[in-house]
Amino acid sequence: MPAAQFLRDYWQKRPLLIRNAYPGFVSPIQPEDLAGLACEEAALSRIVVHDRANDRWTLRHGPFDEAEFPGMPHQDWTLLVQDVDKWDVDIAALLEPFDFLPRWRIDDVMVSFAAPGGSVGAHVDQYDVFLLQAHGHRRWQIDAGLSLNGVAPPLDFRNDVELKQLREFTPTHDWVLGPGDMLYLPPGVPHNGVAEDACLTFSVGMRAPSAAELLGDFVDTLASDADEALRYRDPDLSPPADASEIDTAAMNRAVEALNMLRMNDPDRLGDWFGRFITVYRAAGEVQAGDDARSRIEIEWDLQHGAALHRHPWSRMAWRRAHRSGEAARLYVSGQDHPLPAADAQRIANAVVFDGPAYAALSETGRDCLYALLQAGHYRLALADEEE
Repeated sequence: MPAAQFLRDYWQKRPLLIRNAYPGFVSPIQPEDLAGLACEEAALSRIVVHDRANDRWTLRHGPFDEAEFPGMPHQDWTLLVQDVDKWDVDIAALLEPFDFLPRWRIDDVMVSFAAPGGSVGAHVDQYDVFLLQAHGHRRWQIDAGLSLNGVAPPLDFRNDVELKQLREFTPTHDWVLGPGDMLYLPPGVPHNGVAEDACLTFSVGMRAPSAAELLGDFVDTLASDADEALRYRDPDLSPPADASEIDTAAMNRAVEALNMLRMNDPDRLGDWFGRFITVYRAAGEVQAGDDARSRIEIEWDLQHGAALHRHPWSRMAWRRAHRSGEAARLYVSGQDHPLPAADAQRIANAVVFDGPAYAALSETGRDCLYALLQAGHYRLALADEEE
């Protein structure tokens, strides 16, 4: 269906099962690849084991020793690894069809391997997720009662499990997904996935900070930028009826003092959000490399077939200026850079910069790109390098 129809009728409204979303799909990674990644120190991995006879769940966090995987049970366990798109370019390529969503809203691709019967139990996510079946078959049950009849499902958690599993779960739909099938779930829909056979599932999750997270960072920004001269003031003070009472006038002055810190400037507010959202739930921190090439050498390389590849942990977005004539802003992993709008747009959208793309930037844009390269946000791949 057209993207506009999906956003109008389903996005954050109701679930959608998409059979054959990726026709003829073949998983670009195998279970042993995922197990190998789960042994890496920098990878975020978990193993969930279910003792079905006693309904007991065990959660362990990685990194894991590769020697333990051959001895894992033949059923009832799941390995989950976050941010696999940051480690594997073929997994990252699966995000291209999601360009109908703001790119800064897409968080990561989590990959899970489940032995037959493997599951993490019935739960609910507070963000949108697309569940793509990559290998094998998984049975998904969901409770879509809220979108069907307006009845909110119970969302109390079990208190005997480390995982946030639902105490009650009554499914309204039951499907088995095979390779290439995909299930979209908006926030707040209870669901449970159980492997029918050994299977891989790719979960494309969205970035959805809570209001508390937004407020916390916003207040921190206001406080750090605040002028010490802005204080509680009471030049209109009159003798109080009770010297110990905090009266209505005092509370009004307190509110007035807080209001002095409000961000009434749309550009200042936009800069805060751009910095926040390009850092929120970051997979890792980008660090500068040790390439000593000069700018002249790098530009010569780009003219002769080299390319700049963005670091997989580097997050970018851009925003037009609110006031006419002012520079746009490029946001890169919590930092903002004033740029012409065309440059900000090109840099934010291009994962790879070759010679012609680099030449299309203005001098200001090329300065910014070189600074980002020095900071570690790009890697120079020479023309004769093997992938």
